[in-house]
Amino acid sequence: MTKQTNSALILIDIQNDFCPGGKLAVVDGDQVVAVANKLQVQFETTILTQDWHPADHKSFASNQSGEAFTLIEMPYGSQVLWPDHCIQGSQGAAFHKDLETDGADLVIRKGFRPEIDSYSAFFENDHETSTGLAGYLRERAVTNLMMAGLATDFCVRYSAVDAAKLGFEVTVVEDGCRAIDLDGSLDAAWEEMLSLGIKRIQSGDL
Repeated sequence: MTKQTNSALILIDIQNDFCPGGKLAVVDGDQVVAVANKLQVQFETTILTQDWHPADHKSFASNQSGEAFTLIEMPYGSQVLWPDHCIQGSQGAAFHKDLETDGADLVIRKGFRPEIDSYSAFFENDHETSTGLAGYLRERAVTNLMMAGLATDFCVRYSAVDAAKLGFEVTVVEDGCRAIDLDGSLDAAWEEMLSLGIKRIQSGDL
């Protein structure tokens, strides 16, 4: 099989805490692993993202006065309060044991600044602080991105939207993702992504 040289696969937050039994488990989150592994063989460039929070992160409900899954206002905008998850160096922050990681070209760790959350592979939630991923991809002449991972309506959505706004052609593999679906967030995510020309496919379409 000839690998796609101007395309990259971005696998988002396929970590233990987002899989069944984890601190912020997404329903059937572990089912994305097989799809992610199959996708990797088709791409010259594979990037993994990893939520990597300090224990005192301000997005954790335990560090605020609100309850988990409620909204508060932060200096950069609205913020969902989350259960403690993906704490740096913890087993919960580790990639799922069945995810193939040896072939990854780059791991982007995000959410490590205590004062600001980071859903996107490209920017913190202030939409200004860059991870450097866009520059890395452009240095490698990548123009097309395919994404899968967790969760569709948060980190996948933010990553796909930012990538599209940066000028990349973006495709989201729907069966390679699972969603939290918090108060209609899944429908809202797809509406936004499709409005920006992001493609929605199944892995079987490839």
